[in-house]
Amino acid sequence: MANAPAILSADGFRDRGAQATRLEAFVDAAFAFALTLVVIAGNDIPDSVDALVQAMKSVPAYAGCFLLIMRCWSAHADWSRRYGLDDLTSRRLGVLLVFLVLIFVYPMRMVFSSLFSALTAGYLPTSFSIDSVADVPAMFIMFAVAFGLLGAVMTALYWHAWRLRDALELSLHERARTRFEMMNWAAVPAVALLSLGLALTIPAVPESGVWVGMPGFVFFLLNLAPFALNRVAERWRRVQPGA
Repeated sequence: MANAPAILSADGFRDRGAQATRLEAFVDAAFAFALTLVVIAGNDIPDSVDALVQAMKSVPAYAGCFLLIMRCWSAHADWSRRYGLDDLTSRRLGVLLVFLVLIFVYPMRMVFSSLFSALTAGYLPTSFSIDSVADVPAMFIMFAVAFGLLGAVMTALYWHAWRLRDALELSLHERARTRFEMMNWAAVPAVALLSLGLALTIPAVPESGVWVGMPGFVFFLLNLAPFALNRVAERWRRVQPGA
């Protein structure tokens, strides 16, 4: 009997991870728990209309945390579906990812809460207190370390898949996309290092003005990286034999 043609997903990958593994289920549960921590950590259930209004003002900060956590979860879900790997290296990296996500919740919540409070001159509340400008670099340092390590783990997962590209029988398109994802996630620790350097060098004094927040703003560069890296990956694909 002839083999059935491979079914490709919307991103052009064969679905090698059709069967969910125990690790994938564990990662999903951990990410769901992380979202719960973002919502309930440090908050009481509103017991009046005024308290409810104040609680609703936290929605923008929660939305920022939600989108960032879901980006990491979606990246791991895509990785699992694309490659279907469940070996020792994949398990170790998956467990490390969970560990970092649960740590990352707290600096992430602090950064987004403080950001929206600063942008709205205190109208949107923050549950974290910053006693002086000197405390700001410490907040960004913790965020950069946590987010940078998350990006490093995702880079390692895609590097692991790239190493096994022949065994996985990746097509040319799949190899190009794997290279793109690997470079795209490698941009996270790179920008995190830039943020860390800025946090350590920019004087944490009122005279620095908006420059004190620059270690956080540089992370918006990650929204531009995919456009350049996608061109690099496509250029690599076109020069490969048989392209």
